[in-house]
Amino acid sequence: MTKNRILWIVQWLLALLFLLAGAMKFILPVDEMTKQMPLPVGFLRFIGVAEILGAFGLILPGLLRIRPGLTPLAAAGLVIIMIGAVIVTFNTGGIKAAVLPFITGLLLVYVIHGRRPSGAAIRIGSEA
Repeated sequence: MTKNRILWIVQWLLALLFLLAGAMKFILPVDEMTKQMPLPVGFLRFIGVAEILGAFGLILPGLLRIRPGLTPLAAAGLVIIMIGAVIVTFNTGGIKAAVLPFITGLLLVYVIHGRRPSGAAIRIGSEA
């Protein structure tokens, strides 16, 4: 299997995950949603919108071949959400519960690395 196919499979799975997670933040009753995550409802709805938009950002640029450089940016935004999810989940459910958002974040980093524009290397340090 080629790297491109693996990336597409990962992107589709992540997009479905984030589309579902984002939609659930609007479908679930408020009291049940805040029972699972002790955060303000407005903030959870904001995260839901970001997850839905991020899901579209993982797929549509490559699918439509319009600005494919937006895919790694969408993945980077979702990584930020996953960092917060790991912290909140660890604090409320322990290390076992935090494994899933951590792995999701690693898969997003794989997408960032695999879909970054050619010639765009990450450089650490300075060149003289």
